[in-house]
Amino acid sequence: MNLHAVRAIYAFEMARTRRTLFQSIVSPVISTSLYFVVFGAAIGSRISEVDGITYGAFIVPGLIMLSLLTQSVSNASFGIYFPKFTGTIYELLSAPVSYFEIVVSYVGAAATKSILLGTIILVTAELFVSVRIDHPVWMVLFLVLTAVTFSLLGFIIGVWADNFEKLQFVPLIIITPLTFLGGSFYSIHMLPPFWQSVTLLNPVFYLVSGFRWSFYSLADVGVSISVAMTFVFLAICLVIVAWIFRTGYRIKT
Repeated sequence: MNLHAVRAIYAFEMARTRRTLFQSIVSPVISTSLYFVVFGAAIGSRISEVDGITYGAFIVPGLIMLSLLTQSVSNASFGIYFPKFTGTIYELLSAPVSYFEIVVSYVGAAATKSILLGTIILVTAELFVSVRIDHPVWMVLFLVLTAVTFSLLGFIIGVWADNFEKLQFVPLIIITPLTFLGGSFYSIHMLPPFWQSVTLLNPVFYLVSGFRWSFYSLADVGVSISVAMTFVFLAICLVIVAWIFRTGYRIKT
């Protein structure tokens, strides 16, 4: 593996985060803090506890997952789309860098940013509510796997998109609604039976459920199912990325 090339691309992407610190880090943290204020004041006053956990603490994993998913997709999609937009992607493809090294560099940088942001949000949450982590190893595992998986998804979107509108379409129109409707702010047991069945069709639900289990040992589905679903998403994204580079889809043309 050309580690020098991987480090160079990775460092370039991380440097872009430092140059856009407010947009990359500060803005998502402020938005998440507003969620605590609004949901904690408006809904928390009506729902004191969910399964023995205060409502403010209950929504912490969901808020972290919301930011993690959207930022992973956005960072990775923009990271690969911008070289396509400027034409520098051809210099990268002609360099002695393998496709695997390109993916590792861009996806690794995007996942690192998301994990850093998730950690900051977790620390910020302590300013509003008391949070406990029953299974820290599983929490880190879910955090890393989710960040890598959705960074791969963002990479795919960045390759697929041919304008900035398409670049924002999936995160805003698909990922964010699925996260809101995936049990981020409630337990599905609070829903009528029909909507519980509908929620089970939402793939993000399994990620949120497993991540919340790592905090409070509470889950709407078995943690093994959540882990399995995460690996399924990861495998699907890897297969699609491999197909993109094998065929040159929207990269070499």
